[in-house]
Amino acid sequence: MTRAITVTAFAAFAAVALLFLALAAAISFGGPAPIAPLASINEPFAKVDFSAVPPARSYAARDGTSLAWLDYPAAAGSQGTRRIVLVHGSSARGRSMHVLAQALAAAGFRVAALDMRGHGDSGPRGQAAYVGQLEDDVEDFMRTVPHTGPSTLLGFSSGGGFVLRFAGSARQALFDRYVLLSPYLRHDAPTAKPHNGGWVSVGLPRLVALHVLNRAGLTAWNDLPVLNFGLNNAARPLLTPSYSYTLAISFGPHDEYLADIRGVRTALRVVVGRDDELFDAEQFAGVFAAAGRPVPVTLVPGVNHMGLTLDPRAWPAIIEACRS
Repeated sequence: MTRAITVTAFAAFAAVALLFLALAAAISFGGPAPIAPLASINEPFAKVDFSAVPPARSYAARDGTSLAWLDYPAAAGSQGTRRIVLVHGSSARGRSMHVLAQALAAAGFRVAALDMRGHGDSGPRGQAAYVGQLEDDVEDFMRTVPHTGPSTLLGFSSGGGFVLRFAGSARQALFDRYVLLSPYLRHDAPTAKPHNGGWVSVGLPRLVALHVLNRAGLTAWNDLPVLNFGLNNAARPLLTPSYSYTLAISFGPHDEYLADIRGVRTALRVVVGRDDELFDAEQFAGVFAAAGRPVPVTLVPGVNHMGLTLDPRAWPAIIEACRS
């Protein structure tokens, strides 16, 4: 009997030791591989005139960090009182939304383009201190930079996924309207295309290992990178080449993205370029309907992923989504 107990205990110890070694190996060697630049994301910005980007402003988050944003006043003579808060896509920063921000301001909206934490001039690039910090930051922006009229939170790509996360949360009443531009839902959502469309390299072993450890309350290695983005040499110094585990988990919807959709109680609109190379545009309406929250989904002909923020053909649909 004693020997049987000893053998059982040894087997249990060996299993735990193997699990520990597997997790250690995944964390040490399972990070994201380098990825080639994706031309359809990088090259359109070479033609953008950034000369009129407004000077960066800042606000203080609750942890004391200074976070950056850009202010675009509504066009002179406009009667609109709505403010649109823009959330950029993965790796990007507020100025990447400059062309769209100008179009929205010309249409009569006050526009605030945020550098989300971990991007641009908002804290160390690629990092966040804890999961949920970005939601805290948006709440802090609304508190420290108040607006007397109604407000829309609009997000693009991964920023669209983050806006969905916010829209389905207990803080959703901070905005009365949410607009998602080609939102990232999840790698296994029907909207996803194979290999992430060539934009992101995922360190899946490390990601899974850190997820297991976080379930056990162990967060010591959450600053390690789990995503690399397909930036070219010109963009890498300006943008965010990789995300830590914390930032990757924070900047997008929850794993249960369908629960985020079901949790939205306010106005929600989706706009997608029909020629989007990263996501399957035709699947978005079905995903929201399947979650029990059918929403208006507008597909813009002839527009790809980055074109949604850079191509004038997309602007009427986006402006209408912000007004309707």
